[in-house]
Amino acid sequence: MRGWFTRYFADTDSIAVPPTPSRKRIAPGPGESYDVSRRPPPFGHPLKHYFALDDKYVNLNHGSYGSIPLPVIYAANQLAYEIDANPDVFNRVAYKPRLAKSREAVAKLIGADTGEVVLVPNATHALNTILRNFEWREGDLIIGATTTYGAVSNTIRYLTDRSEQPRPEMLTIVYNFPLTHAEVLELFRAKIREAKQQYADTQFTDVPPLSEGYDRDPAEKKNKIVAVIDSITSNPGALLPWKEMCSIAREEGVWTVIDAAHSIGQEQHINLSDTKPDFWLSNCHKWLFAKRGCAVLYVPKRNQYIIKSSLPTSHQYVSPNSPKYKELGTNFVMQHEWTGTTDETPYITVPTAIAFREWLGGEQTIYDYCHKLAMDGARRLAEIMGTKVLNESGVLVATMSNVYLPLPVEKTPGEIYSPEVLANISMFHDEQAPLRIQHIRWPFLPQRCMDVSVQRAGVQRHLRLRVCWEGVQCYLRGGEGDYPFRYARETARTSAIELTRRRGLGHCH
Repeated sequence: MRGWFTRYFADTDSIAVPPTPSRKRIAPGPGESYDVSRRPPPFGHPLKHYFALDDKYVNLNHGSYGSIPLPVIYAANQLAYEIDANPDVFNRVAYKPRLAKSREAVAKLIGADTGEVVLVPNATHALNTILRNFEWREGDLIIGATTTYGAVSNTIRYLTDRSEQPRPEMLTIVYNFPLTHAEVLELFRAKIREAKQQYADTQFTDVPPLSEGYDRDPAEKKNKIVAVIDSITSNPGALLPWKEMCSIAREEGVWTVIDAAHSIGQEQHINLSDTKPDFWLSNCHKWLFAKRGCAVLYVPKRNQYIIKSSLPTSHQYVSPNSPKYKELGTNFVMQHEWTGTTDETPYITVPTAIAFREWLGGEQTIYDYCHKLAMDGARRLAEIMGTKVLNESGVLVATMSNVYLPLPVEKTPGEIYSPEVLANISMFHDEQAPLRIQHIRWPFLPQRCMDVSVQRAGVQRHLRLRVCWEGVQCYLRGGEGDYPFRYARETARTSAIELTRRRGLGHCH
């Protein structure tokens, strides 16, 4: 056995557990492997061969859970056998070097140093790790927005609802789309300055390291402002000027937490080393093709002293009162290597997902195809329904588009979708079980993909359809191409009829 360990450490590029008679090897099935020396098939329907999706199902909701390519599923299954061939050796010896390779691959993709990147189960977990590690003081402010993801808003609300001091206070930016990037930036800066004016007696001198006036160990601790910023909002699916928002925040002495749940695998040229957010996080299982759940948490070295503990607290936690603290600091990377027994396969298969994408043509090629498909598809849908797209210029579009639905909501005061109306629409959807379009009906994030609820917070008095065009994940061809558009029109019409019956809105087009 000692000889095997020597070989293992000498060749970490081909890490494996000791060969055992019980270890199973499964030959790849159709679509589970590919020849890197051969050109990939064209984007669109031919790539269905490499995905596990039901032939009767067209996935337009890639943004929620992603779709794992068969080569990634195969790699994860092989890894599961490998782990259980010798769980002790894998978890104690083989796991960490492989995890390091995954972190290295992700860091390269987002333009970060490997020592600033760790992997966690999902974006909500990553955001909680950040916000729960801040040392909050009474008078601190957290700025969110009406488009902030529900679980993120609730995390902020929880921090402000704590029964004992210190508690931060939550402020909300109202985004009523359609908006230009310039208007978003104006609203963002205005909210920061409004907050400072509203709390003029508070000294917001706890600023991030790159802001003027930073002092890590001040004689007297003061208050801070933390802004939680979406890179791509989930509702509506809009690309925000988050890089410019980071610059504004630095100028204003505001900490930035970038919720980039939808960015990696969708947004190009992230380059965190240049953009310099204070914290950044993104799901790898949405658009990057990694096995769910897997997210990347980026904390630059200048800010790692903030993250005193992983979530949950790890064996590698270093107390600030410990003699080791001067040497190790918060031990950011090692704390996140092991936070308890879990399924390691999502983290370790990240390089497999990235390699598959490289074979398909790489990030820019995938993005170009997806973006064009999103723009063309949205315009086609708007044409069929006689409406318009949310953003004709495409500045808000990465690979998700937004289209108005043909419902007369401008004429209706107050709340449009009552719980009763939502229940009736849900019943209609449930009766259409064989349909090939994925519907997501979230009462509190109420318009998602082919869903027909009203966007209560994010769009001015319009009902809107968000289309998560898959690009390489889009499995449409020739005769099938108009099916989602035609069905969306009929779904919108059905909802309009229901609204007419319930609310007396008159005829709908």
